[in-house]
Amino acid sequence: MRTRPILLVLAAFAALPAAAEKADREKEIVIGADRSVGDDANHTLTLEGSVVVTQGTMRMTAAKVVVREDAQRNKVYVATGSPVTFRQKRDNVDEYIEGFAQRAEFDERNDMLKLFNNARVKSNQNEITGEYISYDMRREVAEVTGAPPGQAAPPNSRVKVIIVPAKKEPGKAEAAPRREEAPLRLKPDTEVK
Repeated sequence: MRTRPILLVLAAFAALPAAAEKADREKEIVIGADRSVGDDANHTLTLEGSVVVTQGTMRMTAAKVVVREDAQRNKVYVATGSPVTFRQKRDNVDEYIEGFAQRAEFDERNDMLKLFNNARVKSNQNEITGEYISYDMRREVAEVTGAPPGQAAPPNSRVKVIIVPAKKEPGKAEAAPRREEAPLRLKPDTEVK
């Protein structure tokens, strides 16, 4: 089964620096749910009831997850919940990336992640919100809008991006670069009487 941690995608959004924990990709995927139904004829796996998916530091929760596989064994993952949540450690730092939405879809064939309804992605204090967030992994293009494609955005719908500047260490203000100049020579005032 070819898989990618979903939160690795989220790390590429503007204002959310650094990638998710790279070592997670090699770890086993563990799924817990109240109920699981595998339908071999239709190539689907449905997990329902307090679904928890973990892979290394990545953790996703949802009310329901449906995995569909096409003839080429590409998978489409659809998670729904109140909300669907994601959390994964960032690579080489002690911080986490978090995501929330009512529905999340990941298309493995197209490397496309889509978050629907009250979508929010957060890293440290940086945050991006909208009704629809998509990320094309191949083109490295993120889109945040007030409604999914093909739907009209409600009046006054807006996306929101919060970027918190990095704090400087106290007492270490950036000094302006010094230019080396010849000493200033003053001319004597010959007009003074």
